[in-house]
Amino acid sequence: MKNKKMAPIGVFDSGVGGLTVAREISRQLPYENIVYFGDTARVPYGSKSQNTIIRFSEQIIRFLRTKQVKAIVIACNTASALALDAVKDEFDLPIIGVVIPGARAAVEATTNGKVGVVGTEATVQSGMYTKVIQGMNPKIEVIEKACPLFVPLVEEGFKEHIVTREIIEYYLESMRNTDIDAMILGCTHYPLLRSKIREYMGDKIQIVNPAYETAMDLKRLLEEEEMANDETTEHHSEYSFYVSDAAEKFRKFANTVMPFDVPTTNVVNIEEY
Repeated sequence: MKNKKMAPIGVFDSGVGGLTVAREISRQLPYENIVYFGDTARVPYGSKSQNTIIRFSEQIIRFLRTKQVKAIVIACNTASALALDAVKDEFDLPIIGVVIPGARAAVEATTNGKVGVVGTEATVQSGMYTKVIQGMNPKIEVIEKACPLFVPLVEEGFKEHIVTREIIEYYLESMRNTDIDAMILGCTHYPLLRSKIREYMGDKIQIVNPAYETAMDLKRLLEEEEMANDETTEHHSEYSFYVSDAAEKFRKFANTVMPFDVPTTNVVNIEEY
């Protein structure tokens, strides 16, 4: 059992966005080791079909299994929405996604029963957030909006650029004119634009970051399964980062997101898995 507790958590995403989830896990579960995989060769997932996203997710989980992970977090809303059920049936280890924790937080946050969701094309077309939220409370009205350009803006480092403000306005104007009082950042890249989105949407809206909620769900899961790492003495958590392409670009970006230096990023030929 001891080894199981020391085993790392596998975290994966289509690219760098999932680092926002890894960052929250490192904050909320400081003793856990993490193996992170970013599918940088095949990003973005948001425009791909469900079958493709399931296949990609299976390959990545097979790779993470080789690192002896004890649980997996799908730190990608698109893969959580389209592949979670399929891979949960296929693999015999705990796998959680970011959609359910984010939806639950929004249900708790709204006072007027109107929730907005921003995400990729694939996440929004799946209607997964609406299904999950209405499963929890059928009275809640959900407005979903695809914002496909947010991911490349974040990945290319355009966070502070004037063009980002214009694109936020272009996508979110219609949502700002509704009376939603909670909004889910339904893509793990979007928290990196949170202050800009908040500025545009105004203070009356509570912005839900599923990354934090997912870390808390993971914490509960590990405690329930008695898999939490309690080797707290003299223990420095280990984090390793793998990508399918463009390691140096990923590493530079990771250093702007993670609270510690990311020294190396390893490239994996994910198609082999």
